[in-house]
Amino acid sequence: MIRVTSTASERNTSGCLRRESSPQRHTCSIATRGHPHTASADTRRTLAWHIARRPGGLVALAIQYGHLRTAMSGHYASRGRDGIHELLDIETARATADTLTALNEDLAAGGAVSGPAARRVINAAAQAPDFTGAIITARDARNLLGNPALAVHDNPGGLLLCVYDPHKALCRREGQQDTPSLDRCVATCANISRTDRHADLLIRKAELLEKQAGGLAPEPLAERLRARAGILRAHAEQHHQTRMTTQENSR
Repeated sequence: MIRVTSTASERNTSGCLRRESSPQRHTCSIATRGHPHTASADTRRTLAWHIARRPGGLVALAIQYGHLRTAMSGHYASRGRDGIHELLDIETARATADTLTALNEDLAAGGAVSGPAARRVINAAAQAPDFTGAIITARDARNLLGNPALAVHDNPGGLLLCVYDPHKALCRREGQQDTPSLDRCVATCANISRTDRHADLLIRKAELLEKQAGGLAPEPLAERLRARAGILRAHAEQHHQTRMTTQENSR
């Protein structure tokens, strides 16, 4: 769970975030010390950036996003339109655009997707060029996040993509509308799709489980590990049998 703790000073939070590694080494500048308004703004931007790009892409944010907006609203409400809510929207939209861009590049290189939501994934990925480098303002972010056709969430824990449609979602709980419960994915959900990368990871995980089962694990545990490995291999096999490329989608 993402935990946000308010303290008298935001410098500790900023320091913790600076220690997290990222490809772009997104950090707060030490030069903001002594300028509380600038430091506060930089901390919020850094916090939003790291939330939207936690390991696993949008998984942590998709699960926690609604809670964060509520829990943080009291502390940041007085900051108006430049508060954490809009920063979260912008960084979430940018992360979504990054996911779509990566999918578009994989598909253009001959990759494929499978599952009930495969066509929706391909159609969403095809719109990635429209958003590359274009998410600058909160309005830009709302335009992307408000488009249900682009609601593609990568779920590395489930080794799948969720193209979230609340009317089809089997993870949907009463009162939850905007985001999927990616920790409650159901294998038969119509929102699921998988890429070639997911299929490869399914096989790797199955091999790991089988290795553990053949080791020193007690037989009841070994049996469960082998059963789980069998399910993962079945998902991978299903992907390879039903995978769809962009060319096949256009037929």
